[in-house]
Amino acid sequence: MNLNTNKSINSFRSVSRLTVIAVYVLILVGGIVRSTGSGMGCPDWPKCFGSIIPPTHVDQLPANYQEIYLEKRITKNERFVASLSKLGIEETAREIAEDKSILIEEEFNATKTWIEYLNRLLGVVIGFLIILTVWKSIPPWKVDRLIPILSFVSLILVLFIGWIGSIVVSTNLLSWIITVHMILALLLVAILIIANHRSYRYTKSKVINRVVPTKVEQLLYIGLILVFIQVVLGTQVREQIDQISTDLGNMLRGEWVERVGLNFLIHRSFSLLLLGVHVLYFFWAFKYTLRRSQINLWSQLLIGLILLEIATGMGMAYFSIPAFLQPLHLIFGSLIIGVQVILILELREQKQYRLNTTRI
Repeated sequence: MNLNTNKSINSFRSVSRLTVIAVYVLILVGGIVRSTGSGMGCPDWPKCFGSIIPPTHVDQLPANYQEIYLEKRITKNERFVASLSKLGIEETAREIAEDKSILIEEEFNATKTWIEYLNRLLGVVIGFLIILTVWKSIPPWKVDRLIPILSFVSLILVLFIGWIGSIVVSTNLLSWIITVHMILALLLVAILIIANHRSYRYTKSKVINRVVPTKVEQLLYIGLILVFIQVVLGTQVREQIDQISTDLGNMLRGEWVERVGLNFLIHRSFSLLLLGVHVLYFFWAFKYTLRRSQINLWSQLLIGLILLEIATGMGMAYFSIPAFLQPLHLIFGSLIIGVQVILILELREQKQYRLNTTRI
């Protein structure tokens, strides 16, 4: 590989790594938005109260601002419902059309408005970083066509995520839309990590000192599926918590978990299964890999994140869901999936390299 190609791959690697970090920061900020109840701080999208820079006081808004933005959201929802109907998703379309909670318009709150506004600004920054990632992925086309393809897919996906974000606002934080938004963000992270990881194979030295059995990789796939299910279960619990919080006027936090019921018990019990699978994986990872190897180090980080995830979950359950723990619980879960993807890529690369060297 010539000097120019090596330089272009290094440049892509740096930009894509920064983009992955930025997306994780956005997920954390999104958790802060939800924990502070700031999701409707801006009642329109992509602007905020019709401006690039939002107001700081209610006096800067017209007297009937709630009616104005409610009408805009209703118009957008009608188009969304019509689109769902055309796609044959008529039951969901009818549920949205008949959901009266969507018609509730919040009063202006400067703190919530600016929290949501900063969340959107970060989203814009990530959009530019994705575009830069696509631009930097073009030269490596000569050595690995999957790098620019994955980068372009990430651009399409981030545009779709932006559109889903606008639907989140127009539907007044409809719960299942928020879940879809979160799942798509995790998919975006996975795609960017895969593209970034592929760029390393052309510069880093490959050293294999031990044979890692296939069962280790298979167990990690099981762990990834379990974590994904747990994230979905967690979002369902969070949706119920949001509804309970609204019904109780954001009061009596100590009763929120008790009122969730079965979904919380399933979510809590499922974490024990998840922990057991990853403890077994951790044992095998230490048994079959060298200390300080990439797989060994990433495995240590994985088990650490899982313990932190469980600890923050217990903290929310036993201490009346402290607001500061909610975004931490979310970001730890998101990081677990990212680390799992990296470990699977490392294990697959090790196996492929071993097969190639055996044939030689």
